[in-house]
Amino acid sequence: MSDIIIIGGGHNGLTCAFYLANAGLKVTVLEKRTVVGGAAVTEEFHPGFRNSVAAYTVSLLNPKVIGDLDLPRHGLKIVERKASNFLPVSDSESLVTGEGRTYAEVARFSQKDADRLDAYNDRLDAIADVLRDIVLQTPPDMVEGGWLQALPELLKSATLGRRVASLDTTARRDLLALFSQSAGDWLDGWFESDPIKAVLGFDGVVGNYASPYAPGSAYVLLHHVFGEVNGKKGAWGHAIGGMGAISQAMASAAREKGVEIRTGVGVAEVLVENGRAVGVVTDSGETLRARAVAANIHPRLLYQKLIDPAVLPGDFNERIERYRSGSGTFRMNVALSELPRFTCRPDNGDHMTAGIIMAPSMAYMEQAWIDARQTGWSKDPIVEMLIPSTLDDSLSPAGQHVASLFCQHVQPELSGGRSWDDHREEVADLMIETVDRWAPGFKASVLGRQIKSPLDLERDFGLVGGDIFHGTLGLDQLFSARPVLGHGAHRGPLKGLYMCGAGTHPGGGVTGAPGHNAAREILKDAGRRLF
Repeated sequence: MSDIIIIGGGHNGLTCAFYLANAGLKVTVLEKRTVVGGAAVTEEFHPGFRNSVAAYTVSLLNPKVIGDLDLPRHGLKIVERKASNFLPVSDSESLVTGEGRTYAEVARFSQKDADRLDAYNDRLDAIADVLRDIVLQTPPDMVEGGWLQALPELLKSATLGRRVASLDTTARRDLLALFSQSAGDWLDGWFESDPIKAVLGFDGVVGNYASPYAPGSAYVLLHHVFGEVNGKKGAWGHAIGGMGAISQAMASAAREKGVEIRTGVGVAEVLVENGRAVGVVTDSGETLRARAVAANIHPRLLYQKLIDPAVLPGDFNERIERYRSGSGTFRMNVALSELPRFTCRPDNGDHMTAGIIMAPSMAYMEQAWIDARQTGWSKDPIVEMLIPSTLDDSLSPAGQHVASLFCQHVQPELSGGRSWDDHREEVADLMIETVDRWAPGFKASVLGRQIKSPLDLERDFGLVGGDIFHGTLGLDQLFSARPVLGHGAHRGPLKGLYMCGAGTHPGGGVTGAPGHNAAREILKDAGRRLF
């Protein structure tokens, strides 16, 4: 019998497993798919062409997790993009951002905006540093009972309060704005030109089915800037071999510590006896018992599919039912016979290694969301394209390339009784044609494609509503309230059942932080014999 069974072999489950096994526990990971990694996987999708299937770029992977698991020793290598972002603006204009180039590029559109960049970055970094500090902390939890039960949570709150108190008045005001305002309002207060607002504002709509002028979208922007690559804050990079290289390195580190990883083993039920999780029943009917269970799956899948609602509090069931999950994401991978040639910048320079954002203004992004709400998908969609083969020649045959297309906005669940199974190809054609408008000839260069509608993302990876974050990053679903207030410390209502996935603090992205934090809480309980 294992000490703990982990449901789901995604990157957070593997991270959690490593820390638990490193502390001497016997750990078994059960993964429904035939390969570990969850949404962080690399697959051959066209003969000779491999790419990251869902998650597709690196920044948020926590440096402590990288170091503790010694991922480089297990084969992980991350390289930085040569340019950060490339925004086609028109047939003749574009904006390229990155170290040593952003100021001059922005100044071509607005000298005033260029002169404000340093102040903007400094003030955003001050808030991002607060997030970096709390990413690996367990949020204070609401508890019932007297002072003895509440004291540990009060101490956590005091620690957080001291961190916020260390900010000056300007930073505190910025913190309030970033947690409550829209990305559009935040950026409109800083800049006047559309291109820089579009590049920065894109982070506010990534995976977020909302207008860039929706309150709270400024936090989504902030969520995307607290990462780093190879010690460089805010940078984005590529894992050689694709995102699956991260998961494979984590699996190797976990196995080295004695973790048993079983693939092709889905879980049908969490066994509950006398109000306590005591194991699982697999899809094949096998019963596996353990001292505790940790779930690296979406909270709604855990509590609505694997557990009898009768053993859970009624109010908790109601809150889980209301837990908001759904992003306007339509994901594609394409095999290319050649690099695209953008009308505004047709050479194959550093900008081809960047995140290529095809959405020239915040107004364009807002209209894309309006279209999707009205008709099911944007007639002029937002497309971010990365071409990782410009940095990693292991992904495609010589002289050819692979591209990741992260497309928005589409309805997570199509209205009018329609199914994504009936409209997947139609919308994929639209996404290809959108890129072709900026880079004529792109459509003709496509040799093969892999399509993941929101429905596909849910079926294949358990991303309910296609939500890449395992739940909307709204103020009511963050920190102590993720996924439900009173259960923000990786523990649900059932003893012996823990949550270690992105539906817990600090949320989505390939971070490893939820797995790290959950393992700490599990080990605390094991030490107190509450396990």
